This record gives sequence, structure tokens and C-alpha cells, in this order.
Amino acid sequence: MSEHYFSQQPHSKRSPKTWNYTLRGKSYTFTSDGGVFSKDDIDFGSRLLIEQFVEPKIDGDFLDMGCGYGPIGIALADQFPDRNVYMADVNERAVELAEKNTKSNRLSNTTVFQSDLFSQVTKNDFAAILTNPPIRAGKKIVHQLFEDAQSALSKGGELWIVIQKKQGAPSAINKLETLFHEVEVVAKDKGYFILRALNV
Repeated sequence: MSEHYFSQQPHSKRSPKTWNYTLRGKSYTFTSDGGVFSKDDIDFGSRLLIEQFVEPKIDGDFLDMGCGYGPIGIALADQFPDRNVYMADVNERAVELAEKNTKSNRLSNTTVFQSDLFSQVTKNDFAAILTNPPIRAGKKIVHQLFEDAQSALSKGGELWIVIQKKQGAPSAINKLETLFHEVEVVAKDKGYFILRALNV
């Protein structure tokens, strides 16, 4: 089987690169490497999700599921310093990079850990879960992620997702509507949908 960014132990040649990037009006430093998602730049979908995210009304921590090298979790941990932000990825190289990047950006309210989807997630009281889901893993995996996210959210918590129309946004909305009280298309841009699902 060919290697994907959701491989647990990537064997791609290492070629780390570091750059600065502005998110929500502030510059951050990121290091990425081979074998992780969007290793050369912050992908458009993640940027759109970061920019569109609105803090939920309830108290509680955030979870960045499938964090990669960490742009979503890092931007939100910095922008919302009163929240603890958990960052999880199955890819051990991504986890290593996310830990490095939280330190580079001098964050103290983050917890980075390795987890195959929600297998190592022990909390069930998140105020928000954000994800740029692993579409290439298949619809069954993505829909399982939605189900597990619903179980890990507090009442009044929100699941935020970025997904392309051509990669299954309509079917994702249909699935979310079976799990959540309210599903909203927050934004559409260049074929990407930002979805917000409210848990009750």
C-alpha cells in the first residue's frame, strides 16, 4: 500500500522546512517535513477553517483532530489563550512536528498526542472540535470521525469541519444531520465548505 499522510509511521524522506505564515492577523512559525499533510504550505482548506472559526458560547477545551504539524490548533491556542487546545494525529512525524511548533510559537495551553482518530481521546467535554478530515482514508472513516466527535463534545459543543464539495461535502452534511441538532454551512470558497454542527 502506498504511504499517505495518515500513515502511522511515515517512511518518506525527511526534508524539513521552516517558514512564517499569517493566520487571523498574526504571524506564526511552522516547521513541516515529508510524510505529513500539506508539507510545503498551509493548505487552503485549513486556512479557511482557521479564519472562519467562531468561539463557541460554552466553556471548555478545543480539540484539533488530525492536527498535522499543527496550524489549526496553534492558531486557536494563541488566539484563545483561556482555552486548552488538544492536538491529535495518527502520524507520529506530524505529532513530533506539532510539538516542535507549539514550542516555537511559545504556547503553554496545548497538549499534543498520537491517536488513531479518537482511540486515545479520553475527554468527552470539548467545547469545540475542529478537523480537516482524512478524505483519502474513505467515507467510512470520515463518517466514523463525525460519530466519535459527537460523543466527545459537551452539550452545546460544536464540530467544525472543512471539506471540498467534490470530496463529499453533500454526503457529509447528510451524515451530520443524523447526529447533530443543527448543521450550518458557515462559508463556501473555491469549492471548500466550512461546516458547523451543534451538539445538544
